[in-house]
Amino acid sequence: MSQVLFSARNRQSKGSGEAKRLRQAGRIPAVMYGRKGAALSIDLDARDFTNSIKGVSESTIVKVDVDGQVHEAFVKDTQRDITSGNILHVDFYEIEGNTLLRARVSLHIHGNPIGVREGGILETPLHDIEVECLPRDLPERLDVDIAALKANQAIHVRDLALGAGVKLISNPDQVVALVKFAKAEAAPAAEEAAAEAPAGAAPAAGEKKAEK
Repeated sequence: MSQVLFSARNRQSKGSGEAKRLRQAGRIPAVMYGRKGAALSIDLDARDFTNSIKGVSESTIVKVDVDGQVHEAFVKDTQRDITSGNILHVDFYEIEGNTLLRARVSLHIHGNPIGVREGGILETPLHDIEVECLPRDLPERLDVDIAALKANQAIHVRDLALGAGVKLISNPDQVVALVKFAKAEAAPAAEEAAAEAPAGAAPAAGEKKAEK
C-alpha cells in the first residue's frame, strides 16, 4: 500500500478541557513522541484519520504533516470510546531514516495445508515477530505460505524470508505454524467392558450375584 499521510496541527493548549473541545469540533488530540524523549502535541481531523487508519498496522510507517513539516512515524496506540468506538487519542512514535529501529512485524498466514486436508489440525501460535533494521527496510508484514505443510511438519521463525538488511530479534525456534493429528479419545473402560462382556458372565471380584 502507498504510504499514508495524515495532516495535523500543532496544539498549544493541553488538558482534558481542551481535549474535549477538540473532539466536539471533530478533531482528535494526539502526541508524537521523538526518539530522544521529546513530545509534540498535535491534533488531527477525526474523519480523515478514522478513514485512513484502516489497514495500518504497528509496523506501518506513516507520514504526519504538522503545519507543513513532515514527520515519519509509527501509530503506536489509539484510544477508543468503549461505547461509540470513536477514536479519542492517538500516540505516534517518530523515526529517523538513518537510525536502526526495532519493530514488530505481523505474520500473514495463508494457504490450505496438505496435512489439514488429510485430517490434521492446524495450529498458528505466533502472530508477529520482532526485527531490527533501518526504516526503509522494514517490511509492513510477512506473508507465510503454509499450503505445502504436511502432518507433523512445522514452520519456524528461522524459516521466514526477512529480506536484506533485516535482522531477526525474536527466538528463531518459535513455531509459526504446525499441523498435527488429533489423538483419538479412548472409550471409557466401563463402557468397553460392558460392550465386550458376554451375557451371564460371572460378576467381578467383590460383587455379589443377585439372588433369585
